[in-house]
Amino acid sequence: MSTVCLCRKAAMGVRVSRRAVAGAGRSAAAAAEQRQATIRMMSTTRAAGRTHSAYPSMVLRRSTASHFNNRLPSFFQSTRSMFVQTETTPNEDSLKFIPGQPLSTSGQTHEFLSSQDARSSPLASALFDIPGVKMVFFGPDFISINKTEDTQWALLKPEIYSVIIEHFSQGKPLFFEGRAEGEGPEDTRILDTDSEVVAMIKELLDTRVRPAIQEDGGDIEYKGFNEDSGMVTVSLKGSCRGCDSSTVTLKSGIERMLMHYIPEVKGVEQVVSAEEAIAADEFAKFEARLRAEGKTVEI
Repeated sequence: MSTVCLCRKAAMGVRVSRRAVAGAGRSAAAAAEQRQATIRMMSTTRAAGRTHSAYPSMVLRRSTASHFNNRLPSFFQSTRSMFVQTETTPNEDSLKFIPGQPLSTSGQTHEFLSSQDARSSPLASALFDIPGVKMVFFGPDFISINKTEDTQWALLKPEIYSVIIEHFSQGKPLFFEGRAEGEGPEDTRILDTDSEVVAMIKELLDTRVRPAIQEDGGDIEYKGFNEDSGMVTVSLKGSCRGCDSSTVTLKSGIERMLMHYIPEVKGVEQVVSAEEAIAADEFAKFEARLRAEGKTVEI
């Protein structure tokens, strides 16, 4: 009996599977016929010059999306294609932001040490409005920003990204009207009155030193050359300003190279700004006061 039951069940299973196959075939044929009918209807309505509505929900979604995009502000529509990269520098309190488009066509750089210095630039002014921003520097294709020591980059970077993307997406100028960009760095421009030694110093600083320093988010400015002492005076800017490794860069890199190629050069000195001189003087006074009270100062 069990063998007969199993055979009957197997036969019933075969009949059921045949019915399912037959039903599936009829369903597939009906679906194909429906598609052909829809295609004929779409062709007929297009030939008649009418807009078909075979898929009203799809058309609605597309038109709604297009309508939504048209209502978006230009800032949201243009930020999709802009990506701001960041690079670290030897200075822990400085980061290099690369917006992906040039800031200067001539290679000129601009440094802003305070919000008052930044009044000529809408982008620099907006960056100084962010609490914790200490210095803003515009390179040829990057922006270096120095922060205060008590500020965390995790809190600063999102706001800096927002300011940079909003500025470039809205097509704002880098500077307000009345400030035209020069043809190149003025400090290393070789003049007719320059001696052969000064011309060689400027050439080396512009072609060999400046590109390397700009890779670290900074820049160098030639200040002068004393023919009697053989000392070259320069100023470091951008991320190099206030960096602990700037002295090593100055002595082991710049000074050694200039002395190698130009025998008249005997050394390189850094000129500090008035603000830096005041800060250094105040720190020296503070250090002397602590030592007078019997306290040690460790740096």
